[in-house]
Amino acid sequence: MPIKNRFAEMLPEITAWRRHLHQHPELLYEVHETAAFVAGKLREFGVDEVTEGIGRTGVVGVIRGRNGGVGRTIGLRADMDALPIMEATGLDYASTVPGKMHACGHDGHTSILLGAAKYLAETRNFDGTVVLIFQPAEEGGAGAKAMIDDGLMDRWKVDEVYGLHNAPGIPVGTIVTRPGPLQASSDEFEIVVKGKGGHAAEPHQAIDTTLVAAHILIALHSIVSRNVNALKRVVLTVGTFRTDSGASNIIPDEARMEGTVRTLDPEYRAMMEGRIREVATHTAQAFGAKAEVHWFPGYPVTINDEQGAAHAAAAARAVANAVDDNFDPIMPSEDFSYMLEARPGAYVFLGNGDTPMCHHPRYVFDDEAIPYGCSFFAELVERRLPTA
Repeated sequence: MPIKNRFAEMLPEITAWRRHLHQHPELLYEVHETAAFVAGKLREFGVDEVTEGIGRTGVVGVIRGRNGGVGRTIGLRADMDALPIMEATGLDYASTVPGKMHACGHDGHTSILLGAAKYLAETRNFDGTVVLIFQPAEEGGAGAKAMIDDGLMDRWKVDEVYGLHNAPGIPVGTIVTRPGPLQASSDEFEIVVKGKGGHAAEPHQAIDTTLVAAHILIALHSIVSRNVNALKRVVLTVGTFRTDSGASNIIPDEARMEGTVRTLDPEYRAMMEGRIREVATHTAQAFGAKAEVHWFPGYPVTINDEQGAAHAAAAARAVANAVDDNFDPIMPSEDFSYMLEARPGAYVFLGNGDTPMCHHPRYVFDDEAIPYGCSFFAELVERRLPTA
């Protein structure tokens, strides 16, 4: 069995933590009960330092190795927040909070890092320091950036940082990663088209914003096909389209649409913003209308450091049933990207088996994945911070 035996022994205990957290989901920065649970467990384990309130509600724990913590410092991160989803699993430990659910497995990530923390505090089979990072607000709140802005990396002198995320569709016991871009950036935009309302029977007396917005929508989708290298990945999606008209026989004064742009290339991220602005404003001008483009920057591209990915893959090979260190990038975004911009390191995916996808009301975290995640973190520390 590749996992560390201690985690097989601890599995019932860690599973109980995970299911407790699953029953009590909290959103964004309002993870007060979760953070208190985490801090309490860390103190119970004998972690050397526990600091609460980093990045508003984040928790940081410090474990020093056998040499008193001299040398390098490795950061390990888990996210704690849930999603505003009504759970539909029917599990006996389902969410007790209506409209909130751990539908992305952050309860599993938090429990995995807690399990690794308990083991590392017990064994201290390393020289140097481990910084345990329990982060709020991954789901759209940029909690990673908030913790960094609050001094996370500098205050605790983090040299490298690593994280993991469960992955439905990948077998339990498999860990995958890659050097370079692993997950896409995610930006949002809103386009407001302003024209001249009127009667549907007299369109010549109006400037039809519905027609103008429709042309803009079609033109936007030509950007990816005609301005992006066919070997690169960029996804543009318009998710909403509405007008201020209340009836079928009214030409509206205003129409608006909202969408997202995702890319694995920071250069294309900047290019897409510029082209969306140009296409929208110039298309509207051609019809005598005006278009306002509002851009809302989101998470950057998640880019694994080449050496960090190699270190992560080596640790994974020691504890996993299977490892793919050239995994194909995916287009969902992740705010661990901010941590990888601040320090070298890597992000990996931990197989969750044949379950519904993340963000689905029937999603279920597979507790059998826990020992593999704990073993990965522990092995990574012991390899990156070997004893003298």
